[in-house]
Amino acid sequence: MGDRGAKDALFDGFAEVAKAMGNGRRAELIDVLAQGERHVEELADEIAQSVANTSFHLRTLAAIGLVTTRRDGTRIYYRLTSGRVGELWAALRDVAAAHHSEIDDLAAAYLGDRSRLEEIGRAELVDRLVAGDVIVLDVRPLPEYTAGHIAGARSIPIERLAESLKAIPRDVEIVAYCRGPYCVMADDAVRLLRRRGRAARRLEDGFPEWQRAELPVEMQVAS
Repeated sequence: MGDRGAKDALFDGFAEVAKAMGNGRRAELIDVLAQGERHVEELADEIAQSVANTSFHLRTLAAIGLVTTRRDGTRIYYRLTSGRVGELWAALRDVAAAHHSEIDDLAAAYLGDRSRLEEIGRAELVDRLVAGDVIVLDVRPLPEYTAGHIAGARSIPIERLAESLKAIPRDVEIVAYCRGPYCVMADDAVRLLRRRGRAARRLEDGFPEWQRAELPVEMQVAS
């Protein structure tokens, strides 16, 4: 039978994982890395931190085994150690949304009014893709699309959407998606599309949830 000291050490070990994630910027890094591998400079831009600060946070996550690295020339690329890390982040986020009384207000302050943004569920989108009567837009940055995307989706990063509208047929409904339920890029895409008279909805969550549901995905360089 184990002694008290050994049990304390074991549970302290478990708590170290939570401690590593117990920082907003590190949580955001995991959210971004759930989309696919990225190098440090890109990650620094994504979380609006210096490369030095971003590297510190990444080293903290790597030390506890949540992320791993590879080197390509002078660049260091980071990725989640396994899909279970993404599942842990999703579970933490969902528990916070269900039990933290301030999350709804914090989300509304960031995402804005979603009352006029229609959503589409994954099951319905699968049916629509089979029927071929919908255009799916991945509005995440191109490296995330390249790392993996919904099968058949087109890559149009949100900052290029306005200038790319002429290439999108007017008589087909558009579904936009991005990183997950708290990602603003798909919201902004739907708002822009609707202002331009297009029928548009956002996917209820994002690519990681689609992938975890084992729905069709592709991993290829966008043309």
